[in-house]
Order: sequence, then C-alpha cells, then structure tokens
Amino acid sequence: MLSKNQIPDCPVETTLILIGNKWKVLILRELRGGTRRFGELKKSVTGISQKVLTANLRDMEENGLLTRKAFPEVPPRVEYTLTPLGKSMSPILDALAAWGQNFQQQAQHLSA
Repeated sequence: MLSKNQIPDCPVETTLILIGNKWKVLILRELRGGTRRFGELKKSVTGISQKVLTANLRDMEENGLLTRKAFPEVPPRVEYTLTPLGKSMSPILDALAAWGQNFQQQAQHLSA
C-alpha cells in the first residue's frame, strides 16, 4: 500500500497513481461484475500479457483495491474480488463510460 509520504497532495494525482493505466481500469471494469478467475480476466482484458496482468493485479491488491484468494488445488485456482475500496471506484468508471459513449456519438456525427 502507498505509504503516507508517497501519497501526493493532489487527489487527482493520487487516483492516477492507483488506476492510472488502461489495464487497471479494465481490470476494475471486469471485476465490477463480481469475482473472476485469473484466466477469465486474461481473456476479457484484450491484449494484456500474463506478466502485465499479474503485475497489475499484485499492485492493485497491495493498494487494497482487490483481494486475491488462492485455492490449494491442482491445477491451482486463483480468484480476484473487488474490496469495498475497489467498489467505491464505480462512479469513476461510470463517468469514464459516459464520457466515452458521448465521444463515440459525437465522432459518429462528425464522420457521417
């Protein structure tokens, strides 16, 4: 988790540190629907490599956005779930989706 002296004064900068890349935002989008296994996330987050997915999931877990549950099975099963802190980012994702939808509509009118 970010230590107290790593948290910037600017709240926008703090948010960007936590979810400032497209992969983290897309992982959040997928986990809003509920618990997902690693393989499900790999398939639904198009274009992400296993290494990058693993690194982002670890970082998000470290910062308290999601939990990781490993089951002692063969083959191993790992599930990820948003924490209450992660779920609290839903309004941010809603705003991003609304803005993106508006942009798509405007872009269609401009190219028509």
